[in-house]
Amino acid sequence: MNKCPLCSSNSNVVFYRDSRRHYKRCFNCWLVFVPDQFHLNHTDEQAEYDKHENDPQDAGYVNFLSRLVVPLQARLQEGARGLDFGCGPGPAVASMMRANGYNVKNYDPIYANNPIFLSEQFDFVIATEVIEHFRNPAVSLAQVWQCVKPGGHFGAMSKLVISQQAFANWHYKNDPTHVAFFSRETLQWVASRWNATLVFFAADAFVFIKGC
Repeated sequence: MNKCPLCSSNSNVVFYRDSRRHYKRCFNCWLVFVPDQFHLNHTDEQAEYDKHENDPQDAGYVNFLSRLVVPLQARLQEGARGLDFGCGPGPAVASMMRANGYNVKNYDPIYANNPIFLSEQFDFVIATEVIEHFRNPAVSLAQVWQCVKPGGHFGAMSKLVISQQAFANWHYKNDPTHVAFFSRETLQWVASRWNATLVFFAADAFVFIKGC
């Protein structure tokens, strides 16, 4: 029995399995997670990340990120300070935000390991295609949330679990670095624990607003 890495509940069952690994679903917070015995070692995990091409000059990629960035900017004050959490090797989000006058710092445990920023608070934190990589989402999400000022925003992008049937044919689960799969129910659970307001901009783009 594996405890849920988000809520620590022991109430979970195998949701799906394939030739490479198992996926469990928690009955408390509804997270679908990969048990840690199926996680990549850190060397192999970084090798997978090194294959990603998150080019801020790629118009298609910028358009993809705009589903979060554009509506988030509409909620921010001019010159707001932010953190691109899990920015990766090509911090496209930071580039987009800076182009519109926002002061953005970069943090990534591999590519921009600036832990000093994790002790600060920001008007907004953005994590695009990041939370599905969290091996310990309880710890990592708490780390993100403490960086958000009261009244601030935590915007994220991640594909969401819809159903068991859809999961079986879902390309998203095939990335070996994806180990935590959220659903709307899971996000609502997180929002409730944080006493935050959850707003969806798109099916895979959403923001948590911290209470003042």
